[in-house]
Amino acid sequence: FANLATIVLYASYLEDFVAAAAQTIPTIVISLLAIETAAILYYLLITPKSKTRSPAIAMKEGKTEKSVVSRILTRTVALVSTMMSIIAIRDLFFTGQIINFIPRDDIYLEWTGSFLHSPPDGSPEAVDQGLEALFYIGDKFVAQLMALNVLILCLYKFVSTTLIRYGSDGSGEIICRMFWKSSAIGAVILTMLIRLFTPAAQTASLDLRWHLMSMGYETFILGLY
Repeated sequence: FANLATIVLYASYLEDFVAAAAQTIPTIVISLLAIETAAILYYLLITPKSKTRSPAIAMKEGKTEKSVVSRILTRTVALVSTMMSIIAIRDLFFTGQIINFIPRDDIYLEWTGSFLHSPPDGSPEAVDQGLEALFYIGDKFVAQLMALNVLILCLYKFVSTTLIRYGSDGSGEIICRMFWKSSAIGAVILTMLIRLFTPAAQTASLDLRWHLMSMGYETFILGLY
């Protein structure tokens, strides 16, 4: 799914890449992702599903085979990653649109340059910069690519904390731990990236400390498991 979504995003901008004579790298990326996706699908199709189950194990206190692996992590991801997903969905599908219930969202959009490439219809930015928006198509692509990757990271966390169950043999915990280790690494990189730009955001009166604390807490909980 992640590969296919990335391919679709790159393909939607291919005409713009060609117009800028910059289609070589996107074409290579699309080709590599397509090959990797085909290999994954081939493996899934030819590999028979194992019908044997591992022997049941003694359940931990408060656990059943239908239980989620970690209630604490489920609640943490539901709180933090849901808000991240709302912002990422907006940045991917509704670029430049202000979400009124998010404090200082207009400042966030202005600081990240969204008003340059995607000024809202009828806004002062659309009147002043609407004709120039096409010159910032590359910035829009990078913003949407970032939003897509954040959504993919959140999707992994949602799936591992809510859909995968403990199992009678405890296999759910093993699977989730693999997800959480990789998710923790991705969360650390994302948190460090936002921390890097926090001083610059403060110059635009955009306080990212709450964002950092929330993401840092989620990353810490992921790392514990």
